Amino acid sequence: MEKLSLEYIVRTPKVTSEKTSLLILLHGYGSNEEDLFSFSSELPEDLLIVSARAPKSLGFGSYSWYTINFTASEGKFSDIPEAIEARELIATFIAEIQEHYKIAPSKTFLLGFSQGTILSYSVALNYPEKVQKIIALSGYVNAELLPKNLEIKDYSKLDFFISHGTVDQVIPVEWANKAPEFLKQLQIKHCYQEYPVGHGVAPKNFFDFKNWIEERL
Repeated sequence: MEKLSLEYIVRTPKVTSEKTSLLILLHGYGSNEEDLFSFSSELPEDLLIVSARAPKSLGFGSYSWYTINFTASEGKFSDIPEAIEARELIATFIAEIQEHYKIAPSKTFLLGFSQGTILSYSVALNYPEKVQKIIALSGYVNAELLPKNLEIKDYSKLDFFISHGTVDQVIPVEWANKAPEFLKQLQIKHCYQEYPVGHGVAPKNFFDFKNWIEERL
């Protein structure tokens, strides 16, 4: 494992070519790089899959991208300075991985879960030239992590798959379902799905975003 900005694990395709697409995985709070990577065996064999580990150790194999105050309101839920630092770290890591494996932004997917989704939104909307296809699972758009100049960014190539559980006990579905209208106002291509589950990925959810990826390979 080459030393880059973040620790990571990787599944390389049997054959790599100029058509190879990259999928970067960002896990949620209290998890690690092995979590979402468990999906990899069910995803297309020609995908290069990289699963990153968040930088802040919580002990016992658990990590976070930034500190969360679980008893706070939506506005004070996240440590914003830490989240911005994590966003910049992820943006750098994406560029490093693209350079190392010679993958273009147009062939790059970014998949986040929960805290990883919040940062995936932030990376894509701040740096739309770095990543274009985003799978946003069980997260929400945090306005404090968005650029101040949204109207001058080129979002024409962005494409989002968004999903959330209707009985999510960690991040309320009402936070997540604000995203479609927000993206619509920016004329960003997206689809939004809800599933009758809590804070997790239902089998139907996995099947749907797998199809979404396959349609874009």
